[in-house]
Order: sequence, then C-alpha cells, then structure tokens
Amino acid sequence: MNNNHKIIALIGLLMLEMVQNSVASVVSTRDFNKDFFVMWSPSHVNTSSDGQTRSLKLDQESGSGFSSNQMFLFGQIDMQIKLVPGDSAGTVVAYYLTSDQPNRDELDFEFLGNVDGKAYILQTNVFADGFDNREERINLWFDPTKDFHTYSILWNLRQIVFMVDWIPIRVYRNHADKGVGFPRWQPMSIKVSLWNGDSWATNGGRDKIDWSKGPFLASFGNYKIDACVWKGNARFCRADSSTNWWNKERYSSLTSTQRRYFKWVRKYHLIYDYCQDNQRFQTKLPKECSLPKY
Repeated sequence: MNNNHKIIALIGLLMLEMVQNSVASVVSTRDFNKDFFVMWSPSHVNTSSDGQTRSLKLDQESGSGFSSNQMFLFGQIDMQIKLVPGDSAGTVVAYYLTSDQPNRDELDFEFLGNVDGKAYILQTNVFADGFDNREERINLWFDPTKDFHTYSILWNLRQIVFMVDWIPIRVYRNHADKGVGFPRWQPMSIKVSLWNGDSWATNGGRDKIDWSKGPFLASFGNYKIDACVWKGNARFCRADSSTNWWNKERYSSLTSTQRRYFKWVRKYHLIYDYCQDNQRFQTKLPKECSLPKY
C-alpha cells in the first residue's frame, strides 16, 4: 500500500470515529440563510438559492462576514471552505468561535493569503479569559484553493482539537487545575469573515494586497453544527449525556490514530509554535507549554 492509500485509509477511520458518535445534537439546517446572519457588507455576501453554499467578497470598498444566530457551549463545528485562489497576499479568511466579551474566549482558524505560487499559511489561536498570544502556524499539505476542505473544532471540557479533513493539527488541553486558562464557561458564536489584513498577514506585512487581482472570493458550504445550544445555564452543556456525545470519556484525548496524524503534522508541516518561541517570551514560556497535549 503506497503512502497516498495509507492516508486515505486513515482518514476513513477518523471519519468513522466521528460519525458513529454524532447523534441527537445536530442543530444546523445546512441553510446559511436560516442558521447565520450577515454581519457586514451584505452586497459582498452571495448565497445560493437553496442556502447551502455562500461566498464572501473582498474588494477596495469592503470585506464581508457572517455570524451564527445562536451561541454554543461545547460540541463540534465543521465548515467546508475553498480559499481565495491566485495572488491572495494580504487577505485573511477567518473562521472562528468567539464569546464577544471583554475577557473573551475565542478559537481561531485564520487563513493567511500569499503571493501567487506560494502556499497558504493556516494560523490557529486560542483566547482564554481575554488572553491570547497562543499562535501556531502550519503549511497545508494540499492546495486549499482548488477544492473544498473541511475545517473542524471539537470543544469539550477536557480538550480543544483543531482538525483539517479530520486530521488533528492542534490540541489545547484543559489544564485549568494548574492555573492555565481554558474556555469552559462562556458560550460562543460562529463567525466567518474575509478582510484586508495586509498590515501583518503575508510576509510580516511586507506583501500587500494587489487590488488589480481582485475582487477576492472565498466559498463556504456543507457545514455542520453539532453542539449544545446556549440556553443560559452551563449545567446542561456540561452534562454527560447521549446528546452531549463530545463529553464522553473517549473524546477526552486523541485516539491512537489521531495521535499518529498529529505527530505527522507537527513533524512535517508546523512552521511556528508559540511554545517554542523563547525570544518572544524571554525564556518564560506560558505554563501550558510544559504540560501534556494529550
């Protein structure tokens, strides 16, 4: 079996693990018009007639974005995304969960555009109790502009797992008992946006948006919201029940298959990890950096 066949087989196992336990808590209609509202620039948001696909546009006039109607506390969110093709330097596609509070919690996917011919960079970040500075960056192992790929966040009381096509690329564990911030009380909404980040996003802000290559378009579809809808009481979302499948013990850590993939991503695709940046933190790395990831 060659490497490509092995990767396909392992992805199949990961998907099976997810599907077998995803029951009773799905709250999405898969209709963007019903589950989300436009945050800004409706003229730059285009939705298919059946509501199943949506695109965002960035030009010199404006970026654009949309947000979920509901807020959630724990669960799994999947979103299929096809990124801006061609020369996308300076553009940022953001897909994230946020509590929108002064001491906010937030879980970020940020796709940083690049000059034509160079790879996209995927940056993730975790805000807990208003503090962030937890950036990690990877190079993707495929061209994310050619087709849709699935980007997921699994969030429960024990861990947060960022996934790309079911492959875990980042794990942030709950070490609150050791004084490390972890999002566990504030409900969060789902937000998606496309905007001008050329002050920092590409080559440290040295590569700017080439507006002659615009407008810039990113597409979204086939999303799944399998999460606890916030009703004002965290007790229901923290409960161990058949509906809250993500709280079960088997999701408290990565499976052996997931660990294999996680190590592969870290070895071959990780290009920045705040936990390795001694210069930035003056050798006083955040406490979680010395604690287990799974």
